[in-house]
Amino acid sequence: MTITDRWTSGADYDQWMGRWSRLLAQEFLKWLDLPAGLRWIDVCCGSGVLSEAIAELNQPASVVGVDVSVDQINYARKHRGRANVTFETADAMSLPFADASFDVAVCGLGLNYVPDPARGLKEFCRVICPGGTVAVYLWDYVRGARFLREFWDAAIAVDQEADNFDQARRFPICTPDGIRGHFEKAGLENPSLQALEIVTRFSSFDDYWAPLLTGQGSAPNYLKKRDQKIQTAIRERLKSALPTDARGAIELPGRAWAIRGRGPEN
Repeated sequence: MTITDRWTSGADYDQWMGRWSRLLAQEFLKWLDLPAGLRWIDVCCGSGVLSEAIAELNQPASVVGVDVSVDQINYARKHRGRANVTFETADAMSLPFADASFDVAVCGLGLNYVPDPARGLKEFCRVICPGGTVAVYLWDYVRGARFLREFWDAAIAVDQEADNFDQARRFPICTPDGIRGHFEKAGLENPSLQALEIVTRFSSFDDYWAPLLTGQGSAPNYLKKRDQKIQTAIRERLKSALPTDARGAIELPGRAWAIRGRGPEN
């Protein structure tokens, strides 16, 4: 089964995933601990959350965010552009930049959506200077991204077809062995893995459920294609399963795997 995810609205993406990507980006950049004055490229930048965090935390010489979605890039330009941060429409597997144009290439929550991640990583290596940094973070779909795991567990219990859409099944790259193997095959030296831990907080069940109705991303895209009976059954199952406090708020742990490597010197 071929599954095509929908990434067309920056505003809806921010509501569904951007708020968590922002928290992960802060932990990711702290871990990288790179100096100021570097040239960054943020591949699969989406609505520009990671690009914005780089500008705020790393004092870069420049940041270029690229994504295949014109709508996402337009949103990023409007909401996150600044003097040293620009956004361009581009394919991760064919970046429109000369060799050694950047010091750092990063990708947040996006490499698994590149049709050929290995080809994408080769492009990352090509556009960084010799010995530059390539770094990525991806959700731990198997156990760590609890807000997603809860959804897929509920969906699979209701609808057998949901198993085909489950990101834990679709994206074996999003495991320590999977992403480390890709980095090694790309020729990146000294790959180092780190767990990024955050808490995903929802003020209410509606705050959790509403973004799932936008159609943006894997789970919302799956849900949008189900009939009302299945949607309602998933909703009720989730509502009874998710932990809530006395105010109705929901807190779930979220983990992503981050990895960094050094580009070849020649």
